Amino acid sequence: MAKTLIIGAGGVASVVIHKCCQNSDVFDDICIASRTKSKCDAFKEKLQNQTKTKISTAKVDADNVDELIALINHYKPEIVINVALPYQDLTIMDACLITGTHYLDTANYEPIDTAKFEYKWQWAYREKFKQAGITAVLGSGFDPGVTGVFSAYAQKHHFDEIYTIDILDANAGDHGYPFATNFNPEINIREVTAKGSYFENSRFIETEPMSIKRVYNFPEIGEKDMYLLHHEELESLAINIKGVKRIRFFMTFSQNYLTHLKVLENVGMTSIVPIDFEGKKIVPLQFLKAVLPDPASLGPRTKGKTNIGCIYQGIKDGKPKNYYVYNVCDHEECYAEVGSQAISYTTGVPAMIGAMMVLTGKWNKAGVYNVEEFDPDPFMDALNKWGLPWKESFNPELVE
Repeated sequence: MAKTLIIGAGGVASVVIHKCCQNSDVFDDICIASRTKSKCDAFKEKLQNQTKTKISTAKVDADNVDELIALINHYKPEIVINVALPYQDLTIMDACLITGTHYLDTANYEPIDTAKFEYKWQWAYREKFKQAGITAVLGSGFDPGVTGVFSAYAQKHHFDEIYTIDILDANAGDHGYPFATNFNPEINIREVTAKGSYFENSRFIETEPMSIKRVYNFPEIGEKDMYLLHHEELESLAINIKGVKRIRFFMTFSQNYLTHLKVLENVGMTSIVPIDFEGKKIVPLQFLKAVLPDPASLGPRTKGKTNIGCIYQGIKDGKPKNYYVYNVCDHEECYAEVGSQAISYTTGVPAMIGAMMVLTGKWNKAGVYNVEEFDPDPFMDALNKWGLPWKESFNPELVE
């Protein structure tokens, strides 16, 4: 059907590659590219005899626009799936713009020298992509991603007006390590140690990191401590879900995780400010990333489930209505299927689905869009088909 260039070779990329190979009717030709070509070659070696999808590999530095352009011009993909680092979103978008290629990512851009992630840099490309006649889909992971699709679905089918959205992300998986992060340690720790925020009454209210805690009884997981964080989808949902008065994002953390993180923070290991060490400049957080377990290695060790979903309160036909839509994912089942834990799985599957939406013309309009700006129905159907079935409740426990 179409050529697809996948940039990245980490845990999420692994899931995207596996899922594209399962869906060879749409993804009949893929190229896997990263700075370390041997990782790409390993995926090809593992999968090429299990799929009808033609697989090729390439070396590319995603920080280098000229290298990206050369690769795109050589391979001629219809879409680029960016599962590299968020710092590289803009260089890849630049290359897609210059070559006239559709673009999709799973996390918004953040500058490498400041732990601040927001959409303004990517939204600035809207007019350019529109004029080029190509589509950019931002944040097609789970959160952001599926949480936005859930919101568009709730708005379309269940509410006349949505007043509040609570996004709840719970991971009850146990990998057995004293301390490890479930996705890129650098991104994860920057996210958790940043100030929190929530949207209320048309403005964002900032909070101290991890200062707002709630306990929630998650379906199939049980009671968990969860903490309010800033998360990028709050920014787009505040604009795209009409009339919403409050949006909050909560993520679960164990006390063990928080204690380790606090100690590391106290001794300066989570800093992104370079320091001098034996005549070299090193970034403490990047050094910490190097000594922590690779998230991609957690798959065979992790047991338990994730539960990610959204609780909506609003009005339908003049009456108050509550609605909770969520997915429960099992770490061991994910590993048995594609060799990764559920955190990578829940991000990688929606990236494949979002690219499929663009390639099949269901989400094909020129410009730069967040997922909730498209029709949610075909995406919701695809979640059930491709490994992330969703469940719903019309009488959920609410978050106080």
